Parts: sequence; C-alpha cells; structure tokens
Amino acid sequence: MFKKFFITTILILTAISMLAPFLVMLFISLSPENYISFTDTGGMVKHLSLNNYKHVMDTIPVSRYFFNSLFVSIMTTVGQVFVATLAGYGFARIEFKGRNFLFFLILITMFIPPQVNIIPLFFLMRELHLVDTYSALILPGLFGGFGVFMMRQYFLSFPKELEEASIIDGCNKYQMFIKIVCPLALPAIATLAIFTFITSWNSFIWPLIITNSESMRTLPLGLAVFKGSYREIMVWGDLLACSLICTVPAVLIFLSGKKLIINDMMKGGVKG
Repeated sequence: MFKKFFITTILILTAISMLAPFLVMLFISLSPENYISFTDTGGMVKHLSLNNYKHVMDTIPVSRYFFNSLFVSIMTTVGQVFVATLAGYGFARIEFKGRNFLFFLILITMFIPPQVNIIPLFFLMRELHLVDTYSALILPGLFGGFGVFMMRQYFLSFPKELEEASIIDGCNKYQMFIKIVCPLALPAIATLAIFTFITSWNSFIWPLIITNSESMRTLPLGLAVFKGSYREIMVWGDLLACSLICTVPAVLIFLSGKKLIINDMMKGGVKG
C-alpha cells in the first residue's frame, strides 16, 4: 500500500513539475504587461485578457507563419512516413543483393550530426533553384535513417503467417501490403508520424538558412523575429503569447496520438 502511494505521489509531482512551465506561460500570456508581477497575482488574475494575442497578430503575420509551418510539417510527415514504410518493409521482407550493406549505410546517416549536412544541402538546393521555396523546406525531411530503421524493426516482428494467408486468399503483394500490413502497422506509423511532425514543426536552423522572404518564414522563425523586434525592453506577455501559439499545435498532435504510441511501446515491451 505504501509502495503504491509513494509511486503515485512521485508521478503526480513529476507531472506537476512538467506542466508548471506551460501553465505559467499560459498565465503570463493572458496578463497585461503592466500587471505581470508575481507579487500581485490577484491583479493578474483580475485583468486576464486576449490582448497580448491580438497585439501579436497585429505585429507579425502569424497566420502566414502558421500556414507555412503546418503545410511544411504535414507534407514532410506524409512523405517520410510513405518512404520509411516502403523502405522498412523492403529491408525486412525482400531479399536482394547488397541489402545489408545498403541498410548499414542508412544506419550510418543516423550518427551524422544534422549541422554537417546544412552546407551541402544549401548548395544542392541552390543548384536546383529551390532556395526560398516550399520544396526546399520539405525535401530534406522526406528521407531519414531513423524512420527506415524503426519501420524495418517493426516489420521484422510482423508475423509472416498473416502475409502468407492473405496471398493464399487471393491478394497480390500490393493488396497485401495496403490491406493487411499497413493497417496492422498503424501504431508504428502513427508514432513515426508524430515524431516527424513535431521535429519538422520545431525546425529552426534549416528554415532560417534556406528562406529569405517573410512570406516563407515558419512559426519558430516568426517567434525569433518577434523577439528581436524588442531590443531595448522585453515584452513578456506578447512573447509568451507568441510562444504558446507555436507550442499548442505540437502538443495537440502528440495528445491525439498518444494512445497509439503507448500501444506501440507496450507491444514492443511484451515481445521483448
């Protein structure tokens, strides 16, 4: 009984410690600048409003930045999931010459720091005349060693008997993959999709380098520009309102797919 109480208490305290910064950010973003002081929390609560969000919307084109981030993140996620699922299944099930060596090369890319690839990627995009375009923001994120590795490991644990049974029932390989394999691999696909979306949504360095015009900026860049517009005094209410706008979509995406992620982890844990 005491052990259960102790574990529950630890979990509650951990959850509070992780939620506290987010709640403080929400609280300050709703408070007028002249009332932001934790010595007068009563005054802050009494004057809560959405004025900071309105000021942010009037100062920078948040809707444009939001659309850019959302479009780039969705397209990157769809592309990487598509490529990683096909490649992972191919490495797990299809025998071909040099398969292990090719997979080894893909694994090596996971150990290369992303910063190393920035300059070659920039020159490549420049030669293709893709600088300051959506294509330049999306294409580098379509291919990732982690996604291929993750899906391959999942498909290796996938029972071959189901595939053989579907072929006996009259399915060809494409029908088997679409109707049998992909639906059963949904937890792994959803996990990869969420990780990819959040990574793309929070990306800062690559959009900063590859974009020039304001119309191509993403939300993290917009937040940096907004912060840089206040060089003499920091307007905390507006800054945290902009930060919350950047944070909420990624949190919602994670919450919407957390059950699938947990199911995937539980399945892997049971098999392990």
